[in-house]
Amino acid sequence: MATKTIREQYPVLSRQVNGHRLVYLDSAATALKPQSVIDAERAYYEHYTANVHRSVHTLGEEATGAYEAARGRVRSFLNAGADDEIVFTHGATEGLNLVAHGYGGTHLQPGDEIVMTPAEHHSNLVPWQQVAARTGARLRFVELGADGTVSLDAVRAVLSPRTRVVSMFHSSNVLGTVNPIADIAREAHRVGAVMVVDGAQSVPHMPVDVAALDADFLAFSAHKLGGPTGVGALYGKRALLAETAPLYFGGEMIEQVEREHSTFKAPPERFEGGTPHIAGVIGLGAALTFLSEVGMERIYQHDRELAALAYDRLAQVDGIEIYGPDHDRQSLVAFNVKGVHPHDVAQVLDARGIAVRAGHHCCQPLMSWLDVGSTVRASFYLYNEPDDIEALVEGLQHTVRFFHGA
Repeated sequence: MATKTIREQYPVLSRQVNGHRLVYLDSAATALKPQSVIDAERAYYEHYTANVHRSVHTLGEEATGAYEAARGRVRSFLNAGADDEIVFTHGATEGLNLVAHGYGGTHLQPGDEIVMTPAEHHSNLVPWQQVAARTGARLRFVELGADGTVSLDAVRAVLSPRTRVVSMFHSSNVLGTVNPIADIAREAHRVGAVMVVDGAQSVPHMPVDVAALDADFLAFSAHKLGGPTGVGALYGKRALLAETAPLYFGGEMIEQVEREHSTFKAPPERFEGGTPHIAGVIGLGAALTFLSEVGMERIYQHDRELAALAYDRLAQVDGIEIYGPDHDRQSLVAFNVKGVHPHDVAQVLDARGIAVRAGHHCCQPLMSWLDVGSTVRASFYLYNEPDDIEALVEGLQHTVRFFHGA
């Protein structure tokens, strides 16, 4: 499927913003939705609205069938071993909290160590901070290289016999770096630790095989890959999910309830109490189908090429400072215009129809490491083309002239 044809699948790209064609460069925050995802959610609401796992009537069985088919779609997409290793969540944030509190909160002891990097998204850092404070465990950090990358030597320097959890991003939402998760997992397992992966930025942009990575847990969000907001999935090895406590209690996650005692179903049902985001799960399945039809390897190469082009073109603009490595960059570039606040840069670009993100990107420790308060971030996906990069470059040249003169 040609990129032009792909773009035609996204209705919002037909609109104009401030009199200009929309140049959407904020997919790391949330990706645009293809028509097939919109249609899948609408079909549920129009034709077979019903709750799942509860009713034997036709609509209920159709809804349950579509919901569980989406679980199978996630399993296949990640190459997990079984459907019951896939838990539907509200997104990567809930998935990482479930691992931190449901697994870490019941397994960690005083003096145990949790290994992370200072480049983690707050959704991966803050839950472990809370668990460490409650259990007496200790956070330890792998220091970044000068270009923002993580080396195996740096990982090995921090691991110890007290390491119980290693929790890291797969792909950075600021630097565009990709961690060697399979190698890090091997080192984590060597000292007896579990490997937790924040896959929010990797699952949308590259083939992710949890078996090849040997990840123990991996979380991602649907909305970053073109699915609905408010839904995501957590992969966990069956034995570890069985040792993880649920965070929510109520309908459909129970096995038996008595007046003063309850027992819970096996995973994944024990983690999906209450009525789930049924339409969202169905939409997630449709999004994964769409991505698979395009081809994840093709998307991976496309996004890397755009990121490399953006880095090279922005490096030619006077007054631009780019963060992160100049090679092996995945799907985004973070930068600043010297002497101009990132929010001002974003507003000037928006006046030209160019949507970028400005802020700390939920990575304040990384901002401190970079010695900045915030950055501008342009992020790319399968519907972007080189002409979007050129529009960004022209917009930034205009921004520099606007604030600093010719």
